[in-house]
Amino acid sequence: MTDVAEPNLALSDAAARQLANATKTVAQLSTITPRWLVRLLPWVPVEAGIYRLNKVRHPEDVEIACPPRSEAALPQTFVDYEDTPREYFLSSVSTVVDVHTRVSDLYSSPYDQIEEQLRLTIETIKERQEGELIRSPEYGMLANVATGQRISTRTGAPTPDDLDELITKVWKEPAFFLTHPAAVAAFGRECTRRGVPPATVSLFGSQFLTWRGLPLIPSDKVPLDDGKTKILLLRTGEDRQGVVGLYQPSLAGERGMGLSVRFMGINRSAIASYLISLYCSLAVLTDDALAVLDDVEVGKFHDYA
Repeated sequence: MTDVAEPNLALSDAAARQLANATKTVAQLSTITPRWLVRLLPWVPVEAGIYRLNKVRHPEDVEIACPPRSEAALPQTFVDYEDTPREYFLSSVSTVVDVHTRVSDLYSSPYDQIEEQLRLTIETIKERQEGELIRSPEYGMLANVATGQRISTRTGAPTPDDLDELITKVWKEPAFFLTHPAAVAAFGRECTRRGVPPATVSLFGSQFLTWRGLPLIPSDKVPLDDGKTKILLLRTGEDRQGVVGLYQPSLAGERGMGLSVRFMGINRSAIASYLISLYCSLAVLTDDALAVLDDVEVGKFHDYA
């Protein structure tokens, strides 16, 4: 005896979907992060792509006196400058996006294919920008920490004592800590173990752990190798002689701070090309504006049972 399929009594879902419009999202990219560092850094426009960092030579030689009420001669002094100050040249993060005109002509509803290709590529370029601000061997923060501004953890895991020691290195108006998300979690565990859970603060609509009122800002661009990472502490802003980001203003095809998109033309294969360029750098204005805690272990856990 064979089974006989029962006839449909109403229109099936599968058939009905042929006449229905699906609600579509834009393309999602898992590599996109909030890029808190770029948001928190003050950005300085640079003329002609060059930023000259002038410093005072031998500031301890400047003589000042508080004389008694007498006719004693006042000290004579002057403030000397470095003869060859460091100059920062903007670096570029660039790529070319190719889109076949057939694709952009036929398949741009509901989302413009060219704009989506540009948007996703720009997001990727901005991710690279944040990584370079941290890791670039030329201008990245990790490569420009002064020798006396580096310390190591006492026991491996990041403890409140370690962060307190870091604060002593950047005690003049520190702004925030920067580290890998795994280090934020490791610090939270160490605080919980000691019975001093860190307070939180709301920035940009998100919650951040804090220590001594300074937020711990996570970034996956901070290196994490063999279970170890680093924690940086920054002072920011030109007026505070801190860390600043540098960018080129007034670019042709400008689409953001230091970012330009320019149409390069259509070749004989009907492929349209767009040049995307982002120009940026970073400067540490004084040595005590930046410090780093090295050898931060993130794999230590505790048994609370």
